[in-house]
Formats: sequence, structure tokens, C-alpha cells
Amino acid sequence: MTQNRTRIFLFTLTAMLGFLMLAPQLASAQEAPRIPANSRAERERASDAAYNKDQPEKAVPGAKRDSAHVVEEPHADDEITPADSEVAIDSAAFDAITTFDPAKVRGIARPWQIYYQEPASPVQAHLEGLHDGIMVVITLITLLVLGLLIYVCVRFRAKRNPNPQRFAHNTVIEVLWTLVPILILIGIGIPSVRAHFQYTNNENIISNPDMTLKVTGHQWYWSYEYPEHGIAFDSNIVPEDQLNEGEPRLLMVDNPVVVPVGKVVRVQTTSADVIHNFAMPAMGLKQDVVPGRLNETWFKATQEGIYFGQCSELCGKYHGFMPIMFYVVSEEEFDLWVRGAKEKFATGEHLQLASLHQ
Repeated sequence: MTQNRTRIFLFTLTAMLGFLMLAPQLASAQEAPRIPANSRAERERASDAAYNKDQPEKAVPGAKRDSAHVVEEPHADDEITPADSEVAIDSAAFDAITTFDPAKVRGIARPWQIYYQEPASPVQAHLEGLHDGIMVVITLITLLVLGLLIYVCVRFRAKRNPNPQRFAHNTVIEVLWTLVPILILIGIGIPSVRAHFQYTNNENIISNPDMTLKVTGHQWYWSYEYPEHGIAFDSNIVPEDQLNEGEPRLLMVDNPVVVPVGKVVRVQTTSADVIHNFAMPAMGLKQDVVPGRLNETWFKATQEGIYFGQCSELCGKYHGFMPIMFYVVSEEEFDLWVRGAKEKFATGEHLQLASLHQ
């Protein structure tokens, strides 16, 4: 008895000492990491506040919310040269491309929606057709099994068959219920594999794109690069208290992706920290974003408009705050956006390293 009490005392003492040693680490681990979503905006507000601290307050006509800069209309007293006028026009047109308009939203979940979003790419249209075909097969199988169950319950109930037949095997039935499911699976498998290799993983299309979009996942925001155009920027969620009227919460970003309609876009994905998933339902995009690995897929937008997606892989505390936003525009508008984006993101101040927020 004495030895047991001694062992219990030593075990309790050891556990208490271990807990005291781990307590500081547990406390530090519980501290919430800084959300990078507002980091750039916070820096800009602090910089603007420091600069304007001693300046007289005045209204800025035509000022527009933007995470990278504020566009101001020229004052009447300022001398405007032809070059300045052209720059002002281009700047206004550039901002208009990514101005949110609820009427342009196509790819978004609707209240009481029970089906897919309207397809905006050949991939998603084909996948929906495949889904509809398989649903017909599943429905027929379900009705057949339900009918057989009802028939058996009624026809072979105990009251109607007090002396049931006693047999254990039927060769014809056993052959049928083995071959028929095999044929059904083959009928489903062939178009499924064909869809995978002809659409979602078509090497011929991926190797010959019109442009490339590189996506890097971070905790908890996205970084985008346009290698052919020399553009790179981060995309963070817009906090709810900064949303304008009509903008959807948890889906708006400060710097959306802009792509031209009717062009094949190769999407390359990788991660800087943990596994994410780049998903855009209307485009048929759903690609794992894995650290140390470069995955590829593609899409071809068939309709202009605004499309939303989200990270679809549980990636940590703020997994639900990694929205994706696409603006699909005409080729002329895309060329204009590229010219403006090269100036907007030229300084490199938009770049963020994940290690800075860990």
C-alpha cells in the first residue's frame, strides 16, 4: 500500500512539473496569429495619417476606395497637359474595370440554390452534363430497388405466405446482380475518365495556353502572378466594416484577378505554408495548393462578369476568410487593365512574405 501511494505521489508530482514547464508554450500557442488581410491597408492608413496629420482638412472630390491608392479628380486651378489628361483617362478607365457592379455578378451562391452555379467555362458545362447523366442512372437504380422492396414486402409477407419456400440460391439472379452493376460502373467510368483527361487534365491545352496565372496560397490570403505580363500582387479579404452597399461579405477582395473572356488560362498553384485548395465553381476549377509542389489546371471563361470562389481545404483558423474573385472582361479591357496594373503594382510594396506574419 505504501509503495502504491509513493508511486501515485511521484506520478502526480511529475505531471505537475511537466505542466508547469509546458504552460508558457501553451499560452503562446493560443495567441491568435495576425491576419494579413488588413496588413497593407493598415500600413497605408498609418502612412496617410502621418502625412496628413498637420495638413488642413479638405474634401477630395471623386475619391474612390482602393487598397493601393486613392484616385483624385484634377482641380480646376491645376494645369492639365495632354499627357496628364491621357493618364487621367487611363486611370479612370482602369479603376472602372474592377469597380463592383451587382448586375455583373454571375458566379455566386444564391439563396435557396440547390443546383450548380451557371457554368462559365467548357469544363464546368461538361462536368454538369456528366453529373446530370449519372443522376439519371442513380435515380433509376433507386426507384428499381425501392420497387423491389415494396413488392417483396407486400407479395411475400407472412400473412400471405404462412409456409415460405426454402431455397438459398438462384443462378440466374446471382449472375444478373453481378454483371449488371459491373456494366453500370463501366458506363459511368468511361465518360468520367474521359472528362478527367480531355478537360480537367488535358496536357495539350495546358501546354499551349493564351496566358498563365500563378497562384500561391498563404495563411490566409492569395498571391497572384501574371508571368507573361510582369504583374504580381496579393489579394486579401475586404473587412466587413469596409464593404460598400451591395458587396457580398466574406467574398470581396481588395485586388481581384482579371482575365480576358474566350482565352485559355493556365493556372499554376503552389503554397507557401500549408495545403490550400483553389476553387472557382462556375469555372470548374478545384485544384489542390500544396507546399513544394506545382500543380496545373486550366479554364476558359465564356461569359463576362464577376465570379467568386473560396479556399476549399481546411487550412487553419482563418480558412473561411480566403475568398477568390475573378473579373472576366473583354480583351480590350484586359489590355487596359494590364497597363494600369503594371503601374499600380510596380513598386513591389504589395508583396508579402508569409514568414512575416507567423
